[in-house]
Amino acid sequence: MIGLGTMGRNFLLNVAEHGIAGVGYDLDAGKRELLLKEGAGMPVDVGSDLPEFLSKLESPRNIMLLVPAGKIVDAVINDLVPHLDPADLIIDGGNSHFTDTDRRIAELSEKKIGFMGVGVSGGEEGARHGASIMPGGTKEDYDRVDDILKAVAAKVDGEPCVAYMGKGSAGHFVKMVHNGIEYGLMQIIGETYDYLRRVKGKSAGEISEIFAEWNTTELNSFLVEITAIVLKKVDAETGRFLVDEVLDEAGQKGTGKWTSQAALDLGVPIPTIDSAVSMRQISAIRTVRDAVGGAFGKDLTDRGDAVATADLQKALTAAFIITYAQGMSLLQAASAEFGYGLDLSEIAKIWRGGCIIRSAMLEEMRKAFGGASNLENLMIDAQFAEALKAHTPNLRKMITACTRHGIPALCLSSALNYFDAFRAEMLPANLIQAQRDFFGAHTYKRIDKEGTFHSPDWDK
Repeated sequence: MIGLGTMGRNFLLNVAEHGIAGVGYDLDAGKRELLLKEGAGMPVDVGSDLPEFLSKLESPRNIMLLVPAGKIVDAVINDLVPHLDPADLIIDGGNSHFTDTDRRIAELSEKKIGFMGVGVSGGEEGARHGASIMPGGTKEDYDRVDDILKAVAAKVDGEPCVAYMGKGSAGHFVKMVHNGIEYGLMQIIGETYDYLRRVKGKSAGEISEIFAEWNTTELNSFLVEITAIVLKKVDAETGRFLVDEVLDEAGQKGTGKWTSQAALDLGVPIPTIDSAVSMRQISAIRTVRDAVGGAFGKDLTDRGDAVATADLQKALTAAFIITYAQGMSLLQAASAEFGYGLDLSEIAKIWRGGCIIRSAMLEEMRKAFGGASNLENLMIDAQFAEALKAHTPNLRKMITACTRHGIPALCLSSALNYFDAFRAEMLPANLIQAQRDFFGAHTYKRIDKEGTFHSPDWDK
């Protein structure tokens, strides 16, 4: 393991705890010492420099990197390559962009060195005690490390949350989409919290109790669970709920944006994920937000009646389903475009444990995609379709209330509009095609007969 920060160190300790010998390396001597201290009594060792580190590994070597994505990954690879032999394998476990992974695979294959892009989700806890792991690369390389990854992965019903995703950058693409879905779910939860706080006047502690109750329902998930936990935390300094002291500027490391960019390139609509990225961007533009708030004031609303908490639960359920549906549709398109050979049932299966978006819904998604591998969209599955029929009226009610109260609900609204757009008998794209033909002779198709047409006299 190269990179002994929180993730790398804990992942290696997880490996060692399963009786698999591991060697760690980091430029920071303090991190090397911490590994040895925490791994006392386990089969772990360190190297003080790269040559010593590599000398302690059996050939052919399996070397995993858990370092920040981007230039640092390339720098580590460049330092490693002069010391490696043909058939050695480098495994990138960070959040690298899938296009970088494809490039590195091609570059290293010329040197007969293997390279795998492996998505790892679960944070510090997952790295130490069981993550959801999404490996991509050649099947031969995966088979070399299959036993190790299965040993350290999270387990659900005794099944490890790891599976071979597919060739090339498949693993990192799946992890990227996982993070995009994560963006969407977090913003949906945030908008629901905002409504409970600002309209229903609930304290963070009261909202914590609501989310804790929801976590016992079909909304059972890691993100709903931790929402209940963080909302009840009291700040030792002020005696107030800590979340009320946290500045409302959300950070991001790029995976949500990459998901949106990939979807645009592939022509796949994922508006809820796009909206989540936009809301994080808006949250970061603090000075402009203050200026707009000063110009328009805080109250431009028609109050109306507040929505019942039970309606909010059903609305959140519908929005969750639609967000997962968008992510899964992007995976389907990418698999076809890039030849990944993704199995959506397997992906849902390994997301059931360890990862940030794990939820009870994923077991039903596993069944949905397993029973109909040609399922074009999760919303078509009979079980999820019934849930949406039952819960989208509550989503409409919630969005209407948010609008009347001036509560931004960009993700909730985009989820509902995605649903409505797909179920619409006719979209206004006919008008758009007519406009395009008028100003650019872009042609159009007709409802009543086959062929492509152009009208040179729209204004006559």
